[in-house]
Amino acid sequence: MTDATELREKFWKHLDSDRTVMLCADGVPPRPMTAMREDESGPIWFFTSIETEMGQASEKGRTLSAVMMLTSKNHELFASAVGQLKQDNDRTVIDALWNPFIAAWFSGKDDPKLRLLRFEPEQAEVWENANSLFAGIKLLLGVDPKKDFKDQAKKIAL
Repeated sequence: MTDATELREKFWKHLDSDRTVMLCADGVPPRPMTAMREDESGPIWFFTSIETEMGQASEKGRTLSAVMMLTSKNHELFASAVGQLKQDNDRTVIDALWNPFIAAWFSGKDDPKLRLLRFEPEQAEVWENANSLFAGIKLLLGVDPKKDFKDQAKKIAL
């Protein structure tokens, strides 16, 4: 089984490469969102609009309890992270993370509908997916593949 440090590194690697997560917060059901980071140690950022439920829920400086769920594109890793979500329209961060995909949703960095959300993850539960092909082969050979999956989840601090 992978140790917590290696699993933490894999979590960040998959988040940075895949970026699409499901994010839910107090009173807002899970929504697909694009997760971004400025650097290796920073919080996770999300662009949204005041016209979305997530944008409205975070107005007036409210801090929300949030859960972010990640499934890597290749299904090698699954994770759920809990933490605090708060609106933080830091212009420096907006400038650093702005890209053509974000620009497609807004009239520019000064769009009055633009909201930047800061997610501070506190803890994550991460699962590595053993190769399902190997599990299928083991099953065909009469070997119980469940033993390989036992205790594959680890809680890690982020």
